[in-house]
Order: sequence, then C-alpha cells, then structure tokens
Amino acid sequence: MAEVVFDHVTRIYPGNDKPSVDDLNLDIKDGEFLVLVGPSGCGKSTTLRMLAGLEEVNKGRILIGGKDVTTMQPKDRDIAMVFQNYALYPHMSVFENMAFGLKLSKVPKEVIKKKVEEAARILGIEMYLSRKPKALSGGQKQRVAIARALAMDPEILLFDEPTSALDPEMVGEVLDVMKELAQSGMTMVVVTHEMGFARNVSSKTVFM
Repeated sequence: MAEVVFDHVTRIYPGNDKPSVDDLNLDIKDGEFLVLVGPSGCGKSTTLRMLAGLEEVNKGRILIGGKDVTTMQPKDRDIAMVFQNYALYPHMSVFENMAFGLKLSKVPKEVIKKKVEEAARILGIEMYLSRKPKALSGGQKQRVAIARALAMDPEILLFDEPTSALDPEMVGEVLDVMKELAQSGMTMVVVTHEMGFARNVSSKTVFM
C-alpha cells in the first residue's frame, strides 16, 4: 500500500523566518493521481521534495503505507522522481541512463535489461535506447526520464513540473503518457502551475 500522509508538516529553510510549507496536512490515497497546483513560491516543489526525502522536515511527519519515513533516506522510500529538466546524463545512452539507478541498487544485469526494455516499451521509446540525450527532442527526453523512473518499479512516482520545459505541441504528448500511467494504479503526485494540466489528468487536485 502506498497511501501518503503529511501530518502537520513544516519546512523552514535556514536563514528564513517564514516557513516555505506551514503545517501541511494532506492524505493521498493508494493509487491516487494527485496534482499540486499553485503559483511559484507557494511550496509545491518543497512538498514534493520532502516526500522524496530530498528536503528536511522541520516539524510534523510523513507516512507512507502507515510507516513513518520522515527521516528515512530517499533510496529507502520506494519512490522515483521525474525532474523538470530531465536530469539525464549526456555521456550515457538512453539505455544506460535508464539502467543507472538499477545498477546502483545492484540489480542483476539480466533483470536490468528486462526492466529497462519493458519501461521503454510502455513509453514507446524502444528505438531510442542506443541514442544519446542530445539526439532527442524535449518530449522524447521527458519520456526517457519517465521511463527511467518507471524502470525502478516504485510504489510512488513523483513529477516536478514535468511539462514546463516542453514546447506546447509536446505537452499533449507527455500528458497522454501520464494518463496511461494513471491507469496502472500506481500512486502519482505531480507539481504544476498549469491549471489545464490538473484538469486533464488528476483524480484529485490540491491548491496551495
């Protein structure tokens, strides 16, 4: 079960008096596709990064499946994150980018190959596996980033502004991919400032 609970969670960055996230209470059901919407600076990305374990929680706690993960390392949370700028290694092929996290986790080579090829099939990028990121369009790079996260077989998939770096014609392509992923029953949390995005893909929208 991948239900997520933010229980009175607060984040105050060092040197700031005002919290970036203040006493947040939020319940994300198992299998839900939740979208966090709001203007820049409202705490959306900070909330996502606290869930991923990339930001410290100063007060309160975060639970996943009833387990307190507030101080747990990112690698122990069974979460994968898709970043706004793709975060692909330029010197690696698409296959190597997708396999990187699995290698770090010491997954056997034959399992890595199977997981990467399956994720590539789901995202329709099998023909790009031998290419370098510089040979791909923005939409293709975002598909690779999503496929890399999917290959980790996470309980929870996080997206930080997944369409903000894309040309308008590519946004619809990525939205279609995310709609398909939503059918899988995986818990998904997306941060965006685009109301149209929230309206098109979410099962629940939270305004910050």
